[in-house]
Amino acid sequence: EVQLVESGGGLVQPGGSLRLSCAASGFTAGSYGIRWVRQAPGKGPVWVSTISSGGSYTFYANSVKGRFTISRNDAKNTVYLEMNSLKPDDTGVYYCETDVSGRSTRGQGTQVTVSA
Repeated sequence: EVQLVESGGGLVQPGGSLRLSCAASGFTAGSYGIRWVRQAPGKGPVWVSTISSGGSYTFYANSVKGRFTISRNDAKNTVYLEMNSLKPDDTGVYYCETDVSGRSTRGQGTQVTVSA
């Protein structure tokens, strides 16, 4: 069974940093691209970043470009999202997702709250 488990969220002040982790199991994670999306309270999910299989290509939403860095360690079946210079607008539940055999899988999410 394909599973994704996020961790690393928390409460941080504006300007602070967090590193999120997405632990993958049940499939060969290194062979698949993985993305992060976030959902602010009362709003729909918004794409944040994607990393290709193997990690050669990374993509970012304009709102996080230059502040967030996505990476992966396939030996640990884990994808990371390093978030710096956090803003209150970055608040939300962060999910990692992947598409395996035509089916999308999303983890349970991790809450990020940016507030003074």
